[in-house]
Amino acid sequence: MRVATYNVEWFANLFDKKDQLIADDGWSGRHGVTRVQQTEALAKVFTAIDADIVMIVEAPNTGKRQSTVRALDHFARTFGLRTSKALMGFANDTQQEIAVLYDPDRLTVRHDPQGDETGKKGSAEAPRFDGTFRIDLDVDANEDLVRFSKPPLELEVQTAAGFQFRMIGVHLKSKAPHGARTRDEVIRRSIANRRKQLAQAIWLHQRVKVHQARGEEVILLGDLNDGPGLDEFENLFGRSSVEILLDAGLYDPHPYATDRGQKQITARFENAESGSSLEALLDYILVTSVIQNRHPEWKIWHPDRCPDCRGSPELQQALRLASDHYPVSLDVDL
Repeated sequence: MRVATYNVEWFANLFDKKDQLIADDGWSGRHGVTRVQQTEALAKVFTAIDADIVMIVEAPNTGKRQSTVRALDHFARTFGLRTSKALMGFANDTQQEIAVLYDPDRLTVRHDPQGDETGKKGSAEAPRFDGTFRIDLDVDANEDLVRFSKPPLELEVQTAAGFQFRMIGVHLKSKAPHGARTRDEVIRRSIANRRKQLAQAIWLHQRVKVHQARGEEVILLGDLNDGPGLDEFENLFGRSSVEILLDAGLYDPHPYATDRGQKQITARFENAESGSSLEALLDYILVTSVIQNRHPEWKIWHPDRCPDCRGSPELQQALRLASDHYPVSLDVDL
């Protein structure tokens, strides 16, 4: 079976208030890309990936009138995707939900959040992901209260062959110092954001360890907004969020891997003003030991590096238009 994760930039902008696609020549939110261009590009990418289940990071919005599930169902139906069923967990206030599209003939999937409901008082023992986590990150004897702005999506999944596993879709806190105007403010916000991101990773680490203690296998996937050696602030805390999750007994081959001397890349961000770009490894599919031993094969759908993409100029162009992230997939015998 094939599992995939895909961060779709400005997916919410492609739907109206009734969750119908807006396939017109208006701007999508991606620089220089219209809504119809992005919509058609996404359809080509989802079709090419042909996954049994796709974790969608920054999925369409859920609100008073809008529904993430309804929007994704409409998208899948419009383009005849076999991942015809949508599911999400806790909604958030960012217009960037976490949801899945999956093939109901291949998988049985249900939202199954774990942990105690804590409210604002919090808990130091991996509370439910829409709750509050208490942790002292800087050893000052004062606990920090941490919340997810985008609560991870926890799923119980069973394949048609009967294999059961847990799936956790994540979008960790961005480290970017948005809104900072001075150098000192950039430093303060960058450190504060990294502290929160590390706390979220520790929260996830605890949850994964609980599942392993129960003998449950886990696939944790999504946009971690981090990786070993990604920025200079990592030295202040000793390790990255990805390393914290790897220490929970999870595995992904990409954090330390190189391709002909090049670092792995899942995202490319363009600066419209300067014309420069930044490339980074941010998206992962991490698995526990039993799944790791079932002959897994990872693939980053990079338009210029992935052999399957280089052979199709149409797919290359679609990947560049669809999002500032590229999909990551995992083929494994489940």
